[in-house]
Amino acid sequence: MSVAVVFDSAGTLLNTYRVAKDICNKKLLPGVETTTLTFSSQDRVLIVLPIHSKDLMAAPGGCLLSDYLVEHDIGFGVSCTRKITTAEEIGDVLYADKRVNVEDLQECIRNVWTVCRQESVVTLNSGAIINMAQKGIEFTISAGGWPFDGAKEAITALHRLGVPAFIASGDRVTKLEKMADHLGIPRDRVNGVATPTVKAQIVNDLREEYDKVIMVGDGINDLGAMRSADIAVLTLQQPGIRPAELYKEADYVVKSVGEVVTLVENLLQSQRNLRS
Repeated sequence: MSVAVVFDSAGTLLNTYRVAKDICNKKLLPGVETTTLTFSSQDRVLIVLPIHSKDLMAAPGGCLLSDYLVEHDIGFGVSCTRKITTAEEIGDVLYADKRVNVEDLQECIRNVWTVCRQESVVTLNSGAIINMAQKGIEFTISAGGWPFDGAKEAITALHRLGVPAFIASGDRVTKLEKMADHLGIPRDRVNGVATPTVKAQIVNDLREEYDKVIMVGDGINDLGAMRSADIAVLTLQQPGIRPAELYKEADYVVKSVGEVVTLVENLLQSQRNLRS
């Protein structure tokens, strides 16, 4: 029996710290769950920006973020949203925003860096939450991630079993590839800037190739992929409260990513027992 395991990244393979800045209230929100914040309104769209943090920190804080993006020809990727919205519509709002300065995103990056700078392997990711009804950026966001204890060992163990590991995540590709290199996941198995719909499609595509596909996730944006998988695993290694829908959909709930290896071993052993 052929088996593949698809992992979300932030909160599943990576211990992740996120912060958002509420632009209207000029308030920093440390430790916020950005996907839950996005899904709390159908008008919100979570985007990731392919910006190197050092470059952004060197930019004048007082200039508009939209002007900076246009001047440097910086695109965006849609990480998650509840409502179908075209990239053109999102871009029209993002690049015309007049209330968010570069310093609003710089503040988020500085906060994240103070939390995770002691980690040996760190990836930084920045973006924004756009409110399509308000026609502007509602939150700037940044996140730092480092591998959970046991994550690299779990990937190695799966590969030794002949089980390929894939990543399907809303994070930007360059960040994911850096972490995949560390974990031992080939880059051609990394799928970045994946919306919930795309995640589900990745799982469906793999089901055409493998007998069983396991989806491992921790957030509401993983729900569609968990529903599409043969086996859905909810991991609680990242602290926080999960929506009840995730528990309802999960076939297994684990406390660490390492427990996925045991689930796969049991699945393979049960198949061998059926054959004997």
